[in-house]
Amino acid sequence: MANSSSVTEFLLLGFSSLGDVQLVLFVIFLCLYLIILSGNVTIISVIRLDHSLHTPTYFFLGVLSTSDIFYTLVILPKMLINLFSVLRTLSFVNCATQMFFFLGFAVTNCLLLGVMGYDRYAAICQPLRYPILMSWRVCGQLTGTCAASGFLISLVGTTLVFSLPFCSTNEINHYFCDISPVIRLACAETYIRELVIFTCGVLVLVVSFIFICISYGFIVRTILKMPSAEGRRKAFSTCASHLIVVIVHYGCASFVYLRPSAKYISGKDRLVTVTYTIITPLLNPMVYSLRNRDVQVAIKKVIGKTVFSLKNL
Repeated sequence: MANSSSVTEFLLLGFSSLGDVQLVLFVIFLCLYLIILSGNVTIISVIRLDHSLHTPTYFFLGVLSTSDIFYTLVILPKMLINLFSVLRTLSFVNCATQMFFFLGFAVTNCLLLGVMGYDRYAAICQPLRYPILMSWRVCGQLTGTCAASGFLISLVGTTLVFSLPFCSTNEINHYFCDISPVIRLACAETYIRELVIFTCGVLVLVVSFIFICISYGFIVRTILKMPSAEGRRKAFSTCASHLIVVIVHYGCASFVYLRPSAKYISGKDRLVTVTYTIITPLLNPMVYSLRNRDVQVAIKKVIGKTVFSLKNL
């Protein structure tokens, strides 16, 4: 791919137009990144250490938190370095690699949210069959399918973009190698490739979102039939966290990816991209820990055991 292009490296413009404000952004983004890491590591550790959370629901939450850690690792460290650096260059291969892993983890997250919606459906609408529908073997197969599908779609998208010739400007008006700002630099017709990428985006976002909506349609119908008001409240509360994350993640991703790259607007897109590359991974552990009583109890239990162990040293 590199041989077909006269561009050997790209320049990430990022937030360079903001001047001294970049120092403030560096502090803000660094704090958010540390919170994302600590929050997701806490979720993973608590799920691993507390046996009461060894259920399919929390297994998928742990996988989502793991994916979020790698998802942000692909983008945020380089972005933080660029906020301080004068030379914001990224080689052709490194740019393609960043796009591949970013898209891979992003698509995997979308599919995982769909699987988590199915898990809620099975738990609430099919409680007697739940152990069979969501056995550990099924959970492993669903997780593997999400990851394999995510990185296969990512491979297709990345190959379509970086097999294009880049022979003029190398300035990417973004803070990482995303599809729209990179493909706009190509000096060849991109319509067919954009159509294929758009179709992949529709399959991932729209189809999985419709699947989630159908799952929640059955869930709401089942909950409304429950005779107990307390039972209805508990059932709704177990779904609320997942719905909040779905709305934010799918809403922002749809705004950026479900349209032609010709309609790319650098300022607005950067703002929306910050939402789903930073705020969504930050939101996941906060929403699931603050709104989930089981996770709160497990965190207190793990902290209590840790404090007790330290006192006995």
